[in-house]
Amino acid sequence: MADTRRRVKLYVLNDERQWDDRGTGHVSSSYVERLNGMSLLVRAESDGSILLESKIEPDTAYQKQQETLIVWSENETCDLALSFQEKAGCDEIWQKICEVQGKDPSVDITQDIVEESEDERFDEMPDAAPPIELPTCELSRLEEISELFSSVLPSPIKREKLAQAIESGNYVKRLLELFHICEDLENLEGLHHLYEIFKDIFLLNKNSLLEMMFSEDSINAMLGVLEYDPSLAAPYRHREYLSSKSRFKEVIPITNRELLNKIHQTYRVQYIQDTILPTPSVFEENMLSSLTSFIFFNKIEIVTMIQDDEKFLPQLFAQLVDDNTDDEKRLDLVLFLKEFCLFAQTCQNRDAFFKMLSALGVLPSLGYILQNMEEPVIRQSATDILAYIVEFNPTLVREFILDQRKQQTEDDMLLMNVLIEQMICDTDEDLGGAIQLMNLVRILLDPENMMGSLSLKTEKTEFLNFFYKHSIHVLTAPLLANTATLNPSKDDYQTAHLLSIIMDLLTFCVEHHTYHAKNHIIGKDLLRRILALLKSQHAFLNLCAVRCMRRIITLKDDFYYRYIVKGKLFEPLVTAFLSNGSKYNLLNSAILDLFEFIRTEDIKLLIVHIMEEHGSAFKKVNYVKTFQGLHTKYEQLKDRETNKPDIDGLRQPSSFQNSRYRRDARALDEEEEMWFDQEDEPEAPPVAEPAVIFTDGVVMPLEKEEEPILEEPKEMDKENFDNSNTTNGRPVSPAKCVQVESEATTLSPVLTSKTIPTPTTTTTSAEVKSSSLTRKGGLVDYPDEDSDEDEDDDLPVSKRPRLAT
Repeated sequence: MADTRRRVKLYVLNDERQWDDRGTGHVSSSYVERLNGMSLLVRAESDGSILLESKIEPDTAYQKQQETLIVWSENETCDLALSFQEKAGCDEIWQKICEVQGKDPSVDITQDIVEESEDERFDEMPDAAPPIELPTCELSRLEEISELFSSVLPSPIKREKLAQAIESGNYVKRLLELFHICEDLENLEGLHHLYEIFKDIFLLNKNSLLEMMFSEDSINAMLGVLEYDPSLAAPYRHREYLSSKSRFKEVIPITNRELLNKIHQTYRVQYIQDTILPTPSVFEENMLSSLTSFIFFNKIEIVTMIQDDEKFLPQLFAQLVDDNTDDEKRLDLVLFLKEFCLFAQTCQNRDAFFKMLSALGVLPSLGYILQNMEEPVIRQSATDILAYIVEFNPTLVREFILDQRKQQTEDDMLLMNVLIEQMICDTDEDLGGAIQLMNLVRILLDPENMMGSLSLKTEKTEFLNFFYKHSIHVLTAPLLANTATLNPSKDDYQTAHLLSIIMDLLTFCVEHHTYHAKNHIIGKDLLRRILALLKSQHAFLNLCAVRCMRRIITLKDDFYYRYIVKGKLFEPLVTAFLSNGSKYNLLNSAILDLFEFIRTEDIKLLIVHIMEEHGSAFKKVNYVKTFQGLHTKYEQLKDRETNKPDIDGLRQPSSFQNSRYRRDARALDEEEEMWFDQEDEPEAPPVAEPAVIFTDGVVMPLEKEEEPILEEPKEMDKENFDNSNTTNGRPVSPAKCVQVESEATTLSPVLTSKTIPTPTTTTTSAEVKSSSLTRKGGLVDYPDEDSDEDEDDDLPVSKRPRLAT
């Protein structure tokens, strides 16, 4: 087992100046040939992979912070940090780094980041820069001390010397003693000097000095010093605010004194950073990096210590759902849990953290609060906590909801339905909470983030089945209730805003849950209710309805198209378009875009329906070419149907009549049966006309006007029959083999794929020539012969001889 002294967590500073965790592992220092030098290696404790391989360069500035941190910059854009589990491990690696760079391990920084010119760098070499001697800490010399500190800041080496002098001489504590004297004497000038002195100490960016200023016995005086900003007409009362208005509450008694002190310290330091110190400019963003790191690692320590307490969190969740807990106490519990989760956002292993919370019952607790608490602040805090979990690990929440259903939980108690109910019942005029909940529901319903768990391979199928069986009716209830008469029964702004939120979710479902959403919309005739919103006085709600229909048509689903045509669902859309008149607005553009999509994609079924039902309404709309184009396409379709070949007066069924532009197999079977069920026509006398042969459904003139000759049938086995059932080397469908009727003889019945023809008599060529060629009622139209028929439209139509193989 690896030595726990070497156990570390690797952090990288991101572009937003926040530390990102890159994993936990064990660090070592060894010679790496590839890098040609001693290097720091961090191997992941999970699989042994290399998390970090960094050469210890002679001029890299390493900093040791808080006894368990080593921070350095790999290059100009990459800042790294190692957080050790034990102080001994940090000291050991620090000694290795100092040995490579030839430094004394007692220092907290190995190099200075020098940005001056080369000449200045030579002038300020460590050997040439003597230690800084600080003036005596007296009231009369405060101005001198302030000027000294200000003059040192431009030089990195002098800053380091000054920091060493302050730390070794216990100068911070002595300066704070002068603060109490100045305040007692009301020496405003001295207080202003002390403010400038401590502001410069912050800019030294030294972690050891921060620890001295933020210690338990010094931080209150530090806050007092920072009240006397010379640029302010009157001092701020930071201490008064933190002691009276900002009160610390122990929602659960904290027995760990170290944890309690760390919480107090972190809160006050965060207050100093956010409220008192000026925001650093772009050129000074690294001047207070040590302060940011101090707060960051403090938060990690707090979260770790709370997790390690076996009684604290279980007691918190038990009191959250206890009916005897009063509202004020429950509010404190929820606010603490919210801040706890906020701290955990910076943790290195958030996945494990949220799984721990889930195991302790955070999700049922949040569901209980949302369903039973009337206090808006409590519900909002619970929503924020749930947002942290859903945004980081939606699978965790989906698994909980499915488990609820498996335990036969009632529908109104399911967390998904609780979220939707809270969204619908939001009392806020701007519906801010409803929008937040809508986004959470959308994340849970997004198939893109499903399948995140290998143990739940059917997550998408199971969860969508659950949603459309147990939750979709809750989401659509306000829409159905408000459009029961196909007119909005309530059309105030807040209702319209809520319906627009619901419409956004439904449109999302239409796009991402194609199968489930289609079944629900068609089964419940939901699109008709959606289009009723076009009668609302609110333009944004009209656009939501148009957007939903546009998304449906974009799917190019014939089931949707037939549903729209059968229900005549373009009527409310056309009515809204005509009512809008010549106004050039978003509604006009959205509806035109929908019709233009139908035209450009050549959706025949919808084109025919639109022009036959509403073509007259669009005749005067000529400021766009959309409707002219639709009319042109409609006429082309109509001409194509009209000009199809009419053989023996039996025209092929029109696609305008049966709404079919491509016949399916069932239609073929029905027409074939009708063709064969018809009685034979009486034989006609021989007609002197050029003989034609029907080959694979195509009319072909015989060469040299020869008449078809039927050879004498021969005995054939199955192989010969299979080979003979071809035309020009191409197989002929058995349905295309028809009888040849002779005056003297009758040949075998129509061939099928399961029968072999057997001749009944012998027929001569002359007899075949003199036979009367007759045909039955019509041709069988095969889908794969459309192109052949189009090519031969101009050929003469003649009666087809019936051939037998």
